[in-house]
Amino acid sequence: MNPIYSRMGTTIFEAMSARARATGAINLGQGFADGRGPEAVLAAGARALLERSNQYPPMAGLPELRQAVADHYARHQGLNLTVEEVIVTSGATEALAAALLALIEPGDEVVCFQPLYDAYVPLIRRAGGVPRFVRLRPPEWRIERAALEAAVTPRTRLILLNNPLNPAATMTGAEDLAMLADFCVAHDLTAICDEVWEQVTFDGARHLPLIDFPGMRERTVKIGSAGKVFALTGFKVGWMCAAPPLARVLAKAHQFLTFTTPPNLQWAVAEGLTTQDDWIRDARLRFQAGRDRLASGLRAAGFAVLPSAATYFLSVDLTASSIALDDVTFSERLVDEARVATIPVSAFYSEAPVTNVVRFCFVKEDAVLDEAIARVQAWRKALA
Repeated sequence: MNPIYSRMGTTIFEAMSARARATGAINLGQGFADGRGPEAVLAAGARALLERSNQYPPMAGLPELRQAVADHYARHQGLNLTVEEVIVTSGATEALAAALLALIEPGDEVVCFQPLYDAYVPLIRRAGGVPRFVRLRPPEWRIERAALEAAVTPRTRLILLNNPLNPAATMTGAEDLAMLADFCVAHDLTAICDEVWEQVTFDGARHLPLIDFPGMRERTVKIGSAGKVFALTGFKVGWMCAAPPLARVLAKAHQFLTFTTPPNLQWAVAEGLTTQDDWIRDARLRFQAGRDRLASGLRAAGFAVLPSAATYFLSVDLTASSIALDDVTFSERLVDEARVATIPVSAFYSEAPVTNVVRFCFVKEDAVLDEAIARVQAWRKALA
Protein backbone atom coordinates (compact mmCIF):
# COMPACT_ATOMS: atom_id res chain seq x y z
CA MET A 1 0.00 0.00 0.00
CA ASN A 2 1.11 3.54 -0.59
CA PRO A 3 2.35 4.76 2.81
CA ILE A 4 0.93 8.25 2.23
CA TYR A 5 -2.55 6.75 2.57
CA SER A 6 -1.99 3.56 4.56
CA ARG A 7 -0.61 5.54 7.51
CA MET A 8 -3.31 8.18 7.32
CA GLY A 9 -6.01 8.33 10.00
CA THR A 10 -9.65 9.23 9.61
CA THR A 11 -10.15 12.90 8.78
CA ILE A 12 -11.17 15.14 11.65
CA PHE A 13 -14.40 15.99 9.80
CA GLU A 14 -15.50 12.38 9.58
CA ALA A 15 -14.35 11.63 13.13
CA MET A 16 -16.27 14.52 14.70
CA SER A 17 -19.33 13.96 12.51
CA ALA A 18 -19.38 10.31 13.60
CA ARG A 19 -19.25 11.38 17.25
CA ALA A 20 -22.04 13.85 16.59
CA ARG A 21 -24.20 11.08 15.15
CA ALA A 22 -23.39 8.74 18.04
CA THR A 23 -24.22 11.30 20.72
CA GLY A 24 -27.10 13.07 18.98
CA ALA A 25 -25.04 16.25 18.94
CA ILE A 26 -25.66 19.35 16.86
CA ASN A 27 -22.99 19.25 14.18
CA LEU A 28 -21.25 22.63 13.97
CA GLY A 29 -18.08 20.91 12.78
CA GLN A 30 -18.43 19.90 9.15
CA GLY A 31 -19.06 22.81 6.80
CA PHE A 32 -22.36 22.44 5.04
CA ALA A 33 -25.32 24.79 5.06
CA ASP A 34 -28.88 24.04 6.09
CA GLY A 35 -31.43 24.57 3.33
CA ARG A 36 -31.97 23.42 -0.26
CA GLY A 37 -29.91 25.93 -2.21
CA PRO A 38 -31.35 27.91 -5.13
CA GLU A 39 -34.48 26.27 -6.51
CA ALA A 40 -33.67 27.38 -10.07
CA VAL A 41 -30.43 25.40 -9.96
CA LEU A 42 -32.13 22.28 -8.59
CA ALA A 43 -34.88 22.51 -11.20
CA ALA A 44 -32.35 22.96 -14.02
CA GLY A 45 -30.45 19.89 -12.87
CA ALA A 46 -33.61 17.80 -12.65
CA ARG A 47 -34.77 18.88 -16.11
CA ALA A 48 -31.39 18.19 -17.63
CA LEU A 49 -31.29 14.72 -16.09
CA LEU A 50 -34.62 13.82 -17.71
CA GLU A 51 -34.52 15.83 -20.93
CA ARG A 52 -30.89 16.21 -21.99
CA SER A 53 -27.91 13.95 -22.58
CA ASN A 54 -26.61 11.68 -19.84
CA GLN A 55 -23.65 10.44 -21.87
CA TYR A 56 -20.06 11.65 -21.60
CA PRO A 57 -19.88 15.44 -21.90
CA PRO A 58 -16.69 17.05 -23.26
CA MET A 59 -13.68 16.29 -21.08
CA ALA A 60 -12.96 19.96 -20.35
CA GLY A 61 -16.59 20.65 -19.47
CA LEU A 62 -19.77 21.69 -21.23
CA PRO A 63 -19.22 24.87 -23.28
CA GLU A 64 -22.25 26.43 -21.58
CA LEU A 65 -20.70 26.02 -18.13
CA ARG A 66 -17.22 27.12 -19.17
CA GLN A 67 -18.70 30.28 -20.67
CA ALA A 68 -20.86 30.83 -17.57
CA VAL A 69 -17.79 30.61 -15.33
CA ALA A 70 -15.93 33.14 -17.48
CA ASP A 71 -18.94 35.49 -17.52
CA HIS A 72 -19.44 35.13 -13.75
CA TYR A 73 -15.86 36.22 -13.08
CA ALA A 74 -16.17 39.10 -15.54
CA ARG A 75 -19.17 40.44 -13.62
CA HIS A 76 -17.96 39.82 -10.09
CA GLN A 77 -14.17 40.18 -10.29
CA GLY A 78 -13.48 42.05 -13.52
CA LEU A 79 -11.54 39.15 -15.06
CA ASN A 80 -11.28 38.64 -18.80
CA LEU A 81 -11.19 34.85 -19.20
CA THR A 82 -11.89 32.89 -22.35
CA VAL A 83 -13.69 29.56 -22.50
CA GLU A 84 -10.37 27.85 -23.30
CA GLU A 85 -9.03 29.01 -19.92
CA VAL A 86 -11.74 27.20 -17.90
CA ILE A 87 -11.58 23.45 -17.13
CA VAL A 88 -14.56 21.90 -15.31
CA THR A 89 -13.76 19.35 -12.58
CA SER A 90 -15.64 17.06 -10.22
CA GLY A 91 -15.33 19.42 -7.29
CA ALA A 92 -12.57 21.75 -6.18
CA THR A 93 -10.59 18.95 -4.51
CA GLU A 94 -10.29 17.21 -7.88
CA ALA A 95 -9.16 20.53 -9.33
CA LEU A 96 -6.48 20.74 -6.64
CA ALA A 97 -5.36 17.18 -7.36
CA ALA A 98 -5.20 17.82 -11.10
CA ALA A 99 -3.27 21.06 -10.65
CA LEU A 100 -0.73 19.52 -8.29
CA LEU A 101 -0.26 16.39 -10.43
CA ALA A 102 0.13 18.52 -13.55
CA LEU A 103 2.60 21.03 -12.15
CA ILE A 104 4.78 19.07 -9.71
CA GLU A 105 7.86 17.15 -10.75
CA PRO A 106 9.44 14.81 -8.16
CA GLY A 107 11.29 16.82 -5.56
CA ASP A 108 9.60 20.14 -6.32
CA GLU A 109 8.71 22.16 -3.24
CA VAL A 110 5.31 23.74 -2.62
CA VAL A 111 4.85 26.58 -0.12
CA CYS A 112 1.67 26.11 1.94
CA PHE A 113 0.10 28.29 4.60
CA GLN A 114 -0.95 26.71 7.87
CA PRO A 115 -3.72 26.26 8.96
CA LEU A 116 -4.59 24.46 5.72
CA TYR A 117 -7.19 22.24 4.09
CA ASP A 118 -6.30 18.68 5.04
CA ALA A 119 -6.17 17.43 1.43
CA TYR A 120 -3.22 19.65 0.49
CA VAL A 121 -0.34 17.75 2.05
CA PRO A 122 -1.22 14.19 0.91
CA LEU A 123 -1.94 15.46 -2.60
CA ILE A 124 1.40 17.26 -2.77
CA ARG A 125 3.28 14.23 -1.49
CA ARG A 126 1.44 11.81 -3.79
CA ALA A 127 2.46 13.99 -6.73
CA GLY A 128 6.09 13.70 -5.63
CA GLY A 129 6.29 17.17 -4.13
CA VAL A 130 7.63 18.41 -0.81
CA PRO A 131 5.46 20.77 1.27
CA ARG A 132 7.16 23.79 2.83
CA PHE A 133 5.07 25.36 5.56
CA VAL A 134 4.50 28.99 6.48
CA ARG A 135 2.79 29.13 9.86
CA LEU A 136 0.07 31.75 10.35
CA ARG A 137 -0.91 32.90 13.83
CA PRO A 138 -4.18 34.16 15.32
CA PRO A 139 -5.84 36.55 15.54
CA GLU A 140 -4.71 38.27 12.30
CA TRP A 141 -3.38 35.18 10.46
CA ARG A 142 -1.31 37.54 8.27
CA ILE A 143 1.15 36.39 5.60
CA GLU A 144 4.59 37.94 6.20
CA ARG A 145 7.28 38.40 3.54
CA ALA A 146 10.02 37.31 5.94
CA ALA A 147 8.28 33.98 6.57
CA LEU A 148 7.93 33.42 2.82
CA GLU A 149 11.60 34.17 2.22
CA ALA A 150 12.56 31.71 4.97
CA ALA A 151 10.47 28.95 3.35
CA VAL A 152 11.61 29.30 -0.27
CA THR A 153 14.61 27.37 -1.64
CA PRO A 154 16.04 26.75 -5.13
CA ARG A 155 13.67 23.73 -5.34
CA THR A 156 10.51 25.75 -4.70
CA ARG A 157 8.17 25.80 -7.71
CA LEU A 158 4.67 26.51 -6.40
CA ILE A 159 2.69 28.44 -3.82
CA LEU A 160 -0.65 27.00 -2.71
CA LEU A 161 -2.89 29.79 -1.40
CA ASN A 162 -6.33 29.36 0.14
CA ASN A 163 -8.12 32.72 0.01
CA PRO A 164 -10.46 33.30 1.79
CA LEU A 165 -8.67 31.07 4.26
CA ASN A 166 -10.55 28.23 5.92
CA PRO A 167 -10.44 27.66 8.89
CA ALA A 168 -9.07 31.04 9.87
CA ALA A 169 -12.06 32.74 8.16
CA THR A 170 -9.81 35.54 6.92
CA MET A 171 -9.45 37.26 3.56
CA THR A 172 -6.05 38.16 2.18
CA GLY A 173 -6.12 41.90 1.52
CA ALA A 174 -4.80 43.88 -1.43
CA GLU A 175 -1.50 44.76 0.27
CA ASP A 176 -0.65 41.14 1.10
CA LEU A 177 -1.77 39.93 -2.33
CA ALA A 178 0.45 42.49 -4.02
CA MET A 179 3.34 41.27 -1.87
CA LEU A 180 2.57 37.65 -2.82
CA ALA A 181 2.45 38.54 -6.51
CA ASP A 182 5.80 40.31 -6.27
CA PHE A 183 7.24 37.33 -4.39
CA CYS A 184 6.00 34.86 -7.04
CA VAL A 185 7.47 36.92 -9.86
CA ALA A 186 10.76 37.41 -8.03
CA HIS A 187 11.17 33.66 -7.42
CA ASP A 188 9.52 32.49 -10.67
CA LEU A 189 6.77 30.60 -8.84
CA THR A 190 3.36 29.44 -10.03
CA ALA A 191 0.43 30.05 -7.66
CA ILE A 192 -2.39 27.56 -7.20
CA CYS A 193 -5.20 29.61 -5.67
CA ASP A 194 -7.95 27.71 -3.86
CA GLU A 195 -10.65 30.41 -3.92
CA VAL A 196 -13.75 28.31 -3.23
CA TRP A 197 -15.02 30.78 -0.60
CA GLU A 198 -14.78 33.78 -2.93
CA GLN A 199 -18.56 34.46 -2.84
CA VAL A 200 -19.00 33.79 0.89
CA THR A 201 -17.62 37.09 2.16
CA PHE A 202 -19.10 39.47 4.71
CA ASP A 203 -19.47 43.08 5.78
CA GLY A 204 -19.38 44.35 2.20
CA ALA A 205 -15.91 42.99 1.48
CA ARG A 206 -15.08 41.94 -2.10
CA HIS A 207 -12.80 39.05 -2.93
CA LEU A 208 -9.66 39.96 -4.88
CA PRO A 209 -8.20 37.17 -7.05
CA LEU A 210 -4.42 36.84 -7.14
CA ILE A 211 -4.58 36.10 -10.88
CA ASP A 212 -5.53 39.75 -11.47
CA PHE A 213 -2.38 41.18 -9.85
CA PRO A 214 0.62 42.32 -11.90
CA GLY A 215 2.72 39.46 -13.23
CA MET A 216 0.25 36.74 -12.17
CA ARG A 217 -1.97 36.26 -15.24
CA GLU A 218 0.34 33.66 -16.80
CA ARG A 219 1.45 32.00 -13.55
CA THR A 220 -1.80 31.38 -11.62
CA VAL A 221 -4.29 28.54 -11.42
CA LYS A 222 -7.57 29.85 -10.00
CA ILE A 223 -9.87 27.20 -8.49
CA GLY A 224 -13.58 27.68 -7.76
CA SER A 225 -16.50 25.62 -6.49
CA ALA A 226 -20.20 25.63 -7.35
CA GLY A 227 -20.80 23.76 -4.12
CA LYS A 228 -19.66 26.78 -2.13
CA VAL A 229 -21.20 29.41 -4.43
CA PHE A 230 -24.68 27.82 -4.17
CA ALA A 231 -24.38 25.99 -0.82
CA LEU A 232 -24.79 22.69 -2.70
CA THR A 233 -21.74 20.84 -1.42
CA GLY A 234 -22.97 17.48 -2.69
CA PHE A 235 -22.94 18.64 -6.32
CA LYS A 236 -19.13 18.34 -6.47
CA VAL A 237 -18.76 20.66 -9.46
CA GLY A 238 -15.65 22.82 -9.57
CA TRP A 239 -13.30 24.40 -12.09
CA MET A 240 -9.75 25.52 -12.79
CA CYS A 241 -8.97 28.77 -14.60
CA ALA A 242 -5.56 29.42 -16.10
CA ALA A 243 -3.81 30.89 -19.14
CA PRO A 244 -3.82 28.51 -22.13
CA PRO A 245 -0.29 27.05 -21.66
CA LEU A 246 -1.20 26.06 -18.10
CA ALA A 247 -4.79 25.08 -18.90
CA ARG A 248 -3.73 22.59 -21.55
CA VAL A 249 -1.55 20.70 -19.06
CA LEU A 250 -4.19 20.90 -16.31
CA ALA A 251 -6.72 19.33 -18.68
CA LYS A 252 -4.38 16.40 -19.36
CA ALA A 253 -4.16 15.65 -15.64
CA HIS A 254 -7.92 16.05 -15.22
CA GLN A 255 -8.70 13.60 -18.02
CA PHE A 256 -7.06 10.77 -16.08
CA LEU A 257 -8.73 11.57 -12.75
CA THR A 258 -12.48 11.90 -13.25
CA PHE A 259 -12.31 12.65 -17.01
CA THR A 260 -15.59 14.52 -16.76
CA THR A 261 -18.44 15.58 -14.45
CA PRO A 262 -22.17 14.64 -14.56
CA PRO A 263 -23.68 16.70 -17.40
CA ASN A 264 -26.97 17.47 -15.67
CA LEU A 265 -25.07 19.07 -12.76
CA GLN A 266 -22.97 21.07 -15.21
CA TRP A 267 -26.09 22.44 -16.90
CA ALA A 268 -27.54 23.21 -13.46
CA VAL A 269 -24.46 25.16 -12.40
CA ALA A 270 -24.40 27.02 -15.72
CA GLU A 271 -27.99 28.08 -15.03
CA GLY A 272 -27.04 29.21 -11.54
CA LEU A 273 -24.00 31.22 -12.56
CA THR A 274 -26.03 32.91 -15.28
CA THR A 275 -29.20 33.75 -13.33
CA GLN A 276 -28.64 33.55 -9.58
CA ASP A 277 -26.60 36.63 -8.65
CA ASP A 278 -29.46 37.79 -6.39
CA TRP A 279 -29.51 34.44 -4.60
CA ILE A 280 -25.76 34.63 -4.03
CA ARG A 281 -26.12 38.12 -2.56
CA ASP A 282 -29.05 37.13 -0.32
CA ALA A 283 -27.27 33.97 0.87
CA ARG A 284 -24.26 36.06 1.84
CA LEU A 285 -26.50 38.23 4.02
CA ARG A 286 -28.19 35.17 5.59
CA PHE A 287 -24.88 33.58 6.40
CA GLN A 288 -23.59 36.84 7.87
CA ALA A 289 -26.65 36.97 10.13
CA GLY A 290 -25.91 33.41 11.26
CA ARG A 291 -22.32 34.40 11.97
CA ASP A 292 -23.46 37.32 14.09
CA ARG A 293 -26.06 35.20 15.90
CA LEU A 294 -23.54 32.52 16.88
CA ALA A 295 -20.82 35.04 17.73
CA SER A 296 -23.17 36.92 20.04
CA GLY A 297 -24.21 33.72 21.80
CA LEU A 298 -20.65 32.54 22.27
CA ARG A 299 -19.54 35.93 23.59
CA ALA A 300 -22.44 35.84 26.07
CA ALA A 301 -21.03 32.52 27.29
CA GLY A 302 -17.65 34.15 27.90
CA PHE A 303 -15.79 33.06 24.77
CA ALA A 304 -13.29 35.24 22.95
CA VAL A 305 -14.53 35.07 19.35
CA LEU A 306 -12.04 35.70 16.57
CA PRO A 307 -13.07 37.82 13.56
CA SER A 308 -14.78 36.02 10.66
CA ALA A 309 -14.50 37.86 7.35
CA ALA A 310 -15.57 34.97 5.10
CA THR A 311 -16.38 31.23 4.84
CA TYR A 312 -18.97 29.27 6.88
CA PHE A 313 -16.92 29.42 10.07
CA LEU A 314 -15.85 31.39 13.09
CA SER A 315 -13.37 30.41 15.78
CA VAL A 316 -12.86 30.97 19.48
CA ASP A 317 -9.57 31.50 21.29
CA LEU A 318 -9.57 29.21 24.33
CA THR A 319 -6.64 30.92 26.03
CA ALA A 320 -8.26 34.35 25.72
CA SER A 321 -11.49 32.75 26.97
CA SER A 322 -9.70 31.62 30.17
CA ILE A 323 -10.23 27.95 29.32
CA ALA A 324 -7.26 25.78 30.29
CA LEU A 325 -7.93 23.04 27.75
CA ASP A 326 -6.25 22.35 24.44
CA ASP A 327 -8.47 22.44 21.36
CA VAL A 328 -8.75 18.65 20.95
CA THR A 329 -9.74 18.09 24.58
CA PHE A 330 -12.20 20.97 24.40
CA SER A 331 -13.84 19.62 21.24
CA GLU A 332 -14.07 16.09 22.61
CA ARG A 333 -15.62 17.24 25.87
CA LEU A 334 -18.01 19.62 24.13
CA VAL A 335 -19.40 16.92 21.83
CA ASP A 336 -19.69 14.36 24.65
CA GLU A 337 -20.93 16.63 27.43
CA ALA A 338 -22.78 19.45 25.64
CA ARG A 339 -23.65 17.51 22.48
CA VAL A 340 -22.25 20.17 20.15
CA ALA A 341 -19.63 19.13 17.59
CA THR A 342 -16.81 21.48 16.58
CA ILE A 343 -13.38 21.13 14.94
CA PRO A 344 -10.04 21.67 16.72
CA VAL A 345 -7.97 23.96 14.53
CA SER A 346 -4.76 22.04 15.33
CA ALA A 347 -6.08 19.43 12.86
CA PHE A 348 -5.31 21.90 10.06
CA TYR A 349 -1.56 21.94 10.79
CA SER A 350 1.06 19.43 9.68
CA GLU A 351 3.68 20.77 12.08
CA ALA A 352 3.88 23.14 15.06
CA PRO A 353 0.11 23.47 15.43
CA VAL A 354 -1.84 26.21 17.14
CA THR A 355 -3.62 24.31 19.94
CA ASN A 356 -5.90 26.91 21.50
CA VAL A 357 -8.39 27.66 18.70
CA VAL A 358 -11.67 25.83 17.96
CA ARG A 359 -13.83 26.28 14.85
CA PHE A 360 -17.64 26.47 14.71
CA CYS A 361 -19.85 26.34 11.58
CA PHE A 362 -22.66 28.93 11.59
CA VAL A 363 -24.57 28.36 8.32
CA LYS A 364 -27.46 26.66 10.10
CA GLU A 365 -31.11 27.47 10.74
CA ASP A 366 -31.71 29.95 13.57
CA ALA A 367 -33.39 27.32 15.75
CA VAL A 368 -30.38 25.02 15.37
CA LEU A 369 -27.94 27.80 16.28
CA ASP A 370 -30.06 28.86 19.24
CA GLU A 371 -30.16 25.32 20.64
CA ALA A 372 -26.41 24.93 20.13
CA ILE A 373 -25.80 28.26 21.89
CA ALA A 374 -27.99 27.22 24.82
CA ARG A 375 -26.10 23.94 25.18
CA VAL A 376 -22.69 25.62 25.00
CA GLN A 377 -23.70 28.32 27.49
CA ALA A 378 -24.98 25.74 29.99
CA TRP A 379 -21.83 23.65 29.57
CA ARG A 380 -19.57 26.67 30.04
CA LYS A 381 -21.32 27.55 33.33
CA ALA A 382 -20.76 24.02 34.58
CA LEU A 383 -17.14 24.12 33.42
CA ALA A 384 -16.51 27.32 35.36
